[in-house]
Amino acid sequence: MYWQTRRFRIDLSRPRVMGIVNLTPDSFSDGGQHAGVRAGIAHCERLIAEGADILDLGAESTRPGAALVDAEQEWLRLAEVLDEALKLGVPVSIDTYKPEVMQRALQAGADIINDVQALQRPGALEAVAASEAGVCLMHMRGEPATMTQLTDYEDVVGEVSRFLDERALKVQAAGVARERIVLDPGYGFAKTSAQNLALLAQQRALLASGYPLLAGWSRKRTLGEITGRPVAQRGAASVAAALRAAVAGASVLRVHDVADTVDALKVWRAVDEATIPGL
Repeated sequence: MYWQTRRFRIDLSRPRVMGIVNLTPDSFSDGGQHAGVRAGIAHCERLIAEGADILDLGAESTRPGAALVDAEQEWLRLAEVLDEALKLGVPVSIDTYKPEVMQRALQAGADIINDVQALQRPGALEAVAASEAGVCLMHMRGEPATMTQLTDYEDVVGEVSRFLDERALKVQAAGVARERIVLDPGYGFAKTSAQNLALLAQQRALLASGYPLLAGWSRKRTLGEITGRPVAQRGAASVAAALRAAVAGASVLRVHDVADTVDALKVWRAVDEATIPGL
C-alpha cells in the first residue's frame, strides 16, 4: 500500500510518522512555541532529525472553542515556512480546511492537504482535484466552536466509517485517484472520550474499505482524562495511543513527540522481525 502525493509515493508497508508543526499562537498543545518563520523552520528541521517521515504544517488551531483565523492571516503564517519546508526532502502537508489557503499552498508546491472537514467547503474539493496532491479526509461534526456539543451517535464506529467512505467516493468522483486518499476518524473531534476509545478499540473496522488510515491521538484531552496529566505531560500516553493505533492498522501517526514515537515503532518492529535461535 502507498500514498501518492505531489512529489512522493509514500510506502505504507510500515507506519509512517507525521510530525506536527503548529504555526499558531493558540494551539492547545504548544501554542506559540513555533510561531514565526525562524522558529517554524527550526522545528521542521528538528522533527526530520528525530525521524519524521512527513511534516504537517498548520496555521489555525482547531482545538475546541478556538478563535477563527481569516484565510489571509493563515496564509501569512504559512507561506515562508512552507517554502523552506519543501526544501527538506520529505512530504509536506498543509493542515487547513479553507479552499483559499489550499489553492495558495498547492500553487506553492504542497504535497498533501490535510482537511479536518474532508473537503466539504465550497471550492475545497475542486482545488485538490485540480492538483496532484495527496489528501487526508477527516471526520468531524460542526466547527471547533461547536463540535463538543455534537457527540450524539447511535453507532459511532458505523457512522464515522460511513461518512469517510462516502466522502472518499465523492472525492474520487471529482477526479482524485484512490491512491491519493487517506482517511482519518478524527479522534478528539466531536467525540466524547468514551467514543474515542470505542473507535480505537474497533479501529480495524474502519479499514474495511481499503483506504489507509491516519490516527491523531497526540496529547488529546481523552489522554488527559485517562491519566490525569496536563497537556505538557501527555507524551508517554500519546506514544501508547499511537502504538495502539498502529497495531490496529493505522498507516500514518500524526504526533508532536516524533523521537519517542519513532523509537516505540522501532522496538515494535524489532520484536516482530526477531528470530529465536533453535526454533
